[in-house]
Amino acid sequence: MTSEAPKYVNVVTMAKHPNSHSPNTKSQVQANTNQNIRLDKWLWACRFYKTRAIAKAAIDGGKVQYEGHKTKPGRSVQLGDIVKLRQGFDEKRVTILALSERRQSATIAQTFYQETDESIQKRLEIANLRKIAAPATQGKPDKKQRRQIHRFKRQKEDNE
Repeated sequence: MTSEAPKYVNVVTMAKHPNSHSPNTKSQVQANTNQNIRLDKWLWACRFYKTRAIAKAAIDGGKVQYEGHKTKPGRSVQLGDIVKLRQGFDEKRVTILALSERRQSATIAQTFYQETDESIQKRLEIANLRKIAAPATQGKPDKKQRRQIHRFKRQKEDNE
Protein backbone atom coordinates (compact mmCIF):
# COMPACT_ATOMS: atom_id res chain seq x y z
CA MET A 1 0.00 0.00 0.00
CA THR A 2 1.26 3.47 -0.83
CA SER A 3 0.57 6.55 1.24
CA GLU A 4 -0.65 8.52 -1.80
CA ALA A 5 -4.30 9.54 -1.94
CA PRO A 6 -6.32 7.80 -4.68
CA LYS A 7 -7.29 9.78 -7.76
CA TYR A 8 -10.93 8.72 -7.62
CA VAL A 9 -13.06 7.64 -4.72
CA ASN A 10 -16.02 5.36 -5.16
CA VAL A 11 -18.52 5.16 -2.33
CA VAL A 12 -20.01 1.69 -2.06
CA THR A 13 -22.79 0.80 0.34
CA MET A 14 -23.15 -2.81 1.23
CA ALA A 15 -26.80 -2.87 2.24
CA LYS A 16 -28.31 -5.96 3.75
CA HIS A 17 -30.89 -7.47 1.44
CA PRO A 18 -34.00 -8.85 3.23
CA ASN A 19 -33.33 -12.34 1.85
CA SER A 20 -29.60 -12.15 2.47
CA HIS A 21 -27.88 -13.82 5.40
CA SER A 22 -24.87 -11.55 5.24
CA PRO A 23 -24.26 -9.59 8.46
CA ASN A 24 -22.38 -6.77 6.67
CA THR A 25 -24.55 -3.62 6.58
CA LYS A 26 -21.90 -0.91 6.97
CA SER A 27 -20.98 1.70 4.37
CA GLN A 28 -17.40 1.76 3.25
CA VAL A 29 -15.29 3.92 0.97
CA GLN A 30 -13.10 2.20 -1.58
CA ALA A 31 -10.58 3.65 -3.99
CA ASN A 32 -11.20 3.01 -7.68
CA THR A 33 -8.83 4.40 -10.29
CA ASN A 34 -10.79 3.39 -13.41
CA GLN A 35 -14.14 5.01 -12.75
CA ASN A 36 -15.92 7.28 -15.22
CA ILE A 37 -19.11 8.80 -13.85
CA ARG A 38 -21.42 10.95 -15.93
CA LEU A 39 -22.22 14.45 -14.66
CA ASP A 40 -25.98 13.86 -14.68
CA LYS A 41 -25.55 10.64 -12.71
CA TRP A 42 -23.29 12.33 -10.15
CA LEU A 43 -25.75 15.22 -9.66
CA TRP A 44 -28.54 12.69 -9.16
CA ALA A 45 -26.45 10.61 -6.72
CA CYS A 46 -25.62 13.77 -4.73
CA ARG A 47 -29.36 14.51 -4.48
CA PHE A 48 -29.24 17.88 -6.23
CA TYR A 49 -32.01 16.61 -8.52
CA LYS A 50 -34.75 14.06 -7.89
CA THR A 51 -34.29 12.14 -11.15
CA ARG A 52 -31.57 11.76 -13.76
CA ALA A 53 -33.98 13.14 -16.36
CA ILE A 54 -34.35 16.36 -14.36
CA ALA A 55 -30.55 16.54 -13.94
CA LYS A 56 -30.12 16.07 -17.70
CA ALA A 57 -32.71 18.78 -18.43
CA ALA A 58 -30.92 21.18 -16.07
CA ILE A 59 -27.58 20.52 -17.78
CA ASP A 60 -29.08 20.90 -21.25
CA GLY A 61 -30.84 24.09 -20.13
CA GLY A 62 -27.55 25.69 -19.10
CA LYS A 63 -28.32 25.67 -15.35
CA VAL A 64 -25.24 23.53 -14.64
CA GLN A 65 -21.67 24.49 -15.52
CA TYR A 66 -18.66 22.21 -15.19
CA GLU A 67 -15.36 24.03 -14.61
CA GLY A 68 -16.99 27.29 -15.73
CA HIS A 69 -18.27 25.98 -19.07
CA LYS A 70 -21.60 24.74 -20.34
CA THR A 71 -21.33 20.99 -20.74
CA LYS A 72 -23.16 17.83 -21.78
CA PRO A 73 -24.83 15.34 -19.41
CA GLY A 74 -22.39 12.59 -20.41
CA ARG A 75 -19.30 14.52 -19.31
CA SER A 76 -17.08 12.47 -16.96
CA VAL A 77 -16.53 14.16 -13.61
CA GLN A 78 -13.21 14.18 -11.75
CA LEU A 79 -12.25 14.81 -8.15
CA GLY A 80 -11.46 18.41 -7.27
CA ASP A 81 -13.40 19.91 -10.17
CA ILE A 82 -15.94 22.68 -9.58
CA VAL A 83 -19.59 22.40 -10.58
CA LYS A 84 -21.81 25.47 -10.61
CA LEU A 85 -25.53 24.75 -10.49
CA ARG A 86 -28.71 26.73 -10.18
CA GLN A 87 -31.72 25.49 -8.21
CA GLY A 88 -34.59 27.94 -8.15
CA PHE A 89 -33.21 31.20 -6.74
CA ASP A 90 -30.10 29.53 -5.34
CA GLU A 91 -26.83 29.23 -7.20
CA LYS A 92 -24.26 26.85 -5.72
CA ARG A 93 -20.59 26.27 -6.49
CA VAL A 94 -19.46 22.88 -5.24
CA THR A 95 -16.16 21.02 -5.33
CA ILE A 96 -16.31 17.30 -6.09
CA LEU A 97 -14.89 15.28 -3.19
CA ALA A 98 -16.13 11.77 -4.02
CA LEU A 99 -17.71 9.91 -6.93
CA SER A 100 -20.71 7.64 -6.78
CA GLU A 101 -23.03 6.03 -9.30
CA ARG A 102 -25.51 5.01 -6.64
CA ARG A 103 -28.01 7.26 -4.91
CA GLN A 104 -27.36 7.11 -1.17
CA SER A 105 -28.97 8.66 1.87
CA ALA A 106 -28.80 12.44 2.15
CA THR A 107 -26.17 12.36 4.90
CA ILE A 108 -23.85 10.20 2.79
CA ALA A 109 -24.60 12.20 -0.38
CA GLN A 110 -23.49 15.42 1.34
CA THR A 111 -20.01 13.96 1.75
CA PHE A 112 -19.59 13.73 -2.05
CA TYR A 113 -19.18 17.50 -2.42
CA GLN A 114 -18.31 20.68 -0.54
CA GLU A 115 -19.88 24.02 -1.28
CA THR A 116 -17.39 26.88 -1.52
CA ASP A 117 -17.40 29.56 1.19
CA GLU A 118 -18.08 32.31 -1.37
CA SER A 119 -21.08 30.39 -2.65
CA ILE A 120 -22.55 29.97 0.84
CA GLN A 121 -22.04 33.65 1.63
CA LYS A 122 -23.59 34.78 -1.65
CA ARG A 123 -26.64 32.50 -1.18
CA LEU A 124 -27.21 33.89 2.33
CA GLU A 125 -26.97 37.48 1.08
CA ILE A 126 -29.44 36.83 -1.74
CA ALA A 127 -31.83 35.07 0.65
CA ASN A 128 -31.72 38.09 3.00
CA LEU A 129 -32.40 40.46 0.09
CA ARG A 130 -35.42 38.34 -0.92
CA LYS A 131 -36.75 38.49 2.64
CA ILE A 132 -36.35 42.26 2.76
CA ALA A 133 -37.96 42.78 -0.65
CA ALA A 134 -40.95 40.54 0.15
CA PRO A 135 -44.10 42.45 1.07
CA ALA A 136 -45.10 42.23 4.71
CA THR A 137 -48.29 40.25 5.08
CA GLN A 138 -50.52 39.64 8.05
CA GLY A 139 -51.37 36.12 6.98
CA LYS A 140 -54.68 34.80 5.71
CA PRO A 141 -57.78 36.98 6.04
CA ASP A 142 -60.13 36.06 8.86
CA LYS A 143 -63.88 35.49 8.42
CA LYS A 144 -64.82 39.16 8.75
CA GLN A 145 -62.16 40.26 6.26
CA ARG A 146 -63.25 37.59 3.76
CA ARG A 147 -66.84 38.89 3.93
CA GLN A 148 -65.58 42.40 3.27
CA ILE A 149 -63.57 41.16 0.28
CA HIS A 150 -66.61 39.33 -1.14
CA ARG A 151 -68.82 42.41 -0.64
CA PHE A 152 -66.24 44.59 -2.35
CA LYS A 153 -65.98 42.22 -5.32
CA ARG A 154 -69.80 42.02 -5.64
CA GLN A 155 -70.08 45.82 -5.57
CA LYS A 156 -67.41 46.08 -8.24
CA GLU A 157 -69.25 43.56 -10.47
CA ASP A 158 -72.60 45.34 -9.94
CA ASN A 159 -71.09 48.72 -10.93
CA GLU A 160 -69.73 47.33 -14.21
